[in-house]
Amino acid sequence: MKMEDEVPFEIPEEQLKKMKTQEELETYISKLYKHAVQTMLKAEMDEHLGYKKHDPVGKHTGNSRNGSSGKTLKTDIGDIPLDVPRDRNSSFDPVIVPKHQRMSARIEQAIITMYSKGMSTRDIEDTVLDIYGVKVSESSVSSITATILEDIKQWQQKPLDSVYYILWMDGIVMKVRHNGKVINKTIYLIIGINRDGFKEVLGMWISETESASFWLSALNDLKARGVEDVLIACTDNLAGIKQAIKAIFPETITQLCIVHQIRNSCKYVVWKERKAFVADLKLIYGALNRQMAEDALKDFTAKWGHKYGYAVKSWNENWDHLTAYFDYPQEIRSLIYTTNPIESLNSTIRKYTRSKTVFPDDQSALKAVFLAVSNVQRKWTLPIRNWGQIVNQFYINFEKRCQV
Repeated sequence: MKMEDEVPFEIPEEQLKKMKTQEELETYISKLYKHAVQTMLKAEMDEHLGYKKHDPVGKHTGNSRNGSSGKTLKTDIGDIPLDVPRDRNSSFDPVIVPKHQRMSARIEQAIITMYSKGMSTRDIEDTVLDIYGVKVSESSVSSITATILEDIKQWQQKPLDSVYYILWMDGIVMKVRHNGKVINKTIYLIIGINRDGFKEVLGMWISETESASFWLSALNDLKARGVEDVLIACTDNLAGIKQAIKAIFPETITQLCIVHQIRNSCKYVVWKERKAFVADLKLIYGALNRQMAEDALKDFTAKWGHKYGYAVKSWNENWDHLTAYFDYPQEIRSLIYTTNPIESLNSTIRKYTRSKTVFPDDQSALKAVFLAVSNVQRKWTLPIRNWGQIVNQFYINFEKRCQV
């Protein structure tokens, strides 16, 4: 460190009294910051080598100081030139200013926060320049947010509980550039309710197509992370999902989402008849019990089967999985007859990612969704409403399995 960069720490008040302008204060703070960082770097090197500079103890230790390299750190108080010490074995990796870091942690965190809120790269560049006076490029933003990929990796390996009372499974479609073309890819998400009644996002996978093998892989990930049993899984009638659930968690009850089923059925009905069609469907899924629902289905089939055979056929073929919720009290029914919790999550993800119409690659899409999910999960601070009553109903219906 050059002598002109030294800051007289022993009399800071005297230094402050001599200052007359904002510029002088900023210069002083800049020198103060630099001195502090340089001192910490020196202390880190002493600790790394095991001896202080010029200490004879360091002779014949196999490593020693080897000068320094220049580095400019961008901070919210301006650019700070630093001399980062080196060792001959190139094994020194400073903590205060990590290798390859050119920006203060505060600014990097601000960039990640803005990215997580769905701001475009251009908006982030402009905002950082306005607030911190630091110019960042698109590549810098990408480089900073790339650290999120390591967070995703650690999150996807986090151990899970042995049993989840409910899983909701669904996906959200994103436009992603792939081999020079923009195609639709789906990011599949699984939310679980743990034994304390709290919701957790358990996993996230991206795929161009879905199949039984895809869902087998996703559910196997959960099993490998410690999940031994799932009581009820609520999902859309996604390709291969029922078979995958049965293969990995054979005792799990699968409940197909009624809302998705209604929506899919209405695709085949002309507009002028949809109101009557949906009203008759309500007599099925809104019945008091399974027997009354079966009677309503027979009437529904007789009335609409000749005209909208494919829609009616779907209800008959998937009847057992569409009506599993009739086996449980109303409080559990309201949780499992629809994938609303994950639909709500997807809606929030859309808000955070609406400025990103096309993602340049899979990793960019995963980063954006992961950050949106993280923002949502921070708000999940309370258990499911009336969980005390609901959990007792689970114990009555799944007594032994709740003890896993």
